[in-house]
Amino acid sequence: MGRDMVRIGLFLGFLLVPVLEIWILIRVGSVIGGWETVALLFADSILGAWLVRREGRRAWAGLRTAVESGRMPERELADGAMIVAGGTLLLAPGFLTDVFGFFLILPFTRPIARRWLSWFFGRRVRSLAARSPYAPLFDRTAGFGEGEGAGFGGAGGFGGPAGAGRGPVVHGEVINDD
Repeated sequence: MGRDMVRIGLFLGFLLVPVLEIWILIRVGSVIGGWETVALLFADSILGAWLVRREGRRAWAGLRTAVESGRMPERELADGAMIVAGGTLLLAPGFLTDVFGFFLILPFTRPIARRWLSWFFGRRVRSLAARSPYAPLFDRTAGFGEGEGAGFGGAGGFGGPAGAGRGPVVHGEVINDD
C-alpha cells in the first residue's frame, strides 16, 4: 500500500505541477503582459544559473574543507544535493518550480529546507526500519540520533548502548593466534 501511495502522489505531482505552472503563467501574463512574462522567466533563469554556480562553488569549498579537516561533511553534502535539486527545478520553465528551486539554493533559506528534509527523511527511515525484517536491530525507544549510542553512530552500533537489554556483559580480551 505504501508504494501505491507514492506512485499516486508522483502521478498527481507530475500532472498537477504543469497545470499549475501554466495557470500561473497565464495569470502573470494577463497582469504584466506576455513579453514581460517571458522576460521575467528569462531573468529568473539567469539569476538562478548565477546562484547555482556561486552556491555550488561555496558548497564544494565547504566539502573540501570538511574532508581535509577529517570531519564528516554531512551538512555540505546535504547543501550540495539541495543546490543540484534547486538547479534542476530552475531548469523547468515556470514560476512555481522556480520558487521551490530558489528556496533550495538561497543560503538563508537552505537551512530551513535542510531541517524540513531532515525531518521528512528521518521519519521515512524510522518508518522503513520499523517494518524491516531487521527491526530488532534498531533501538525503537530512542529515535535516530537521539541519546548516546542511538542509531548508527553510537557505541553500541545499531541497538543502542553496548549491552543494553542483551544480558550480562563479559569483559575480556580477544587473542588472535594467527
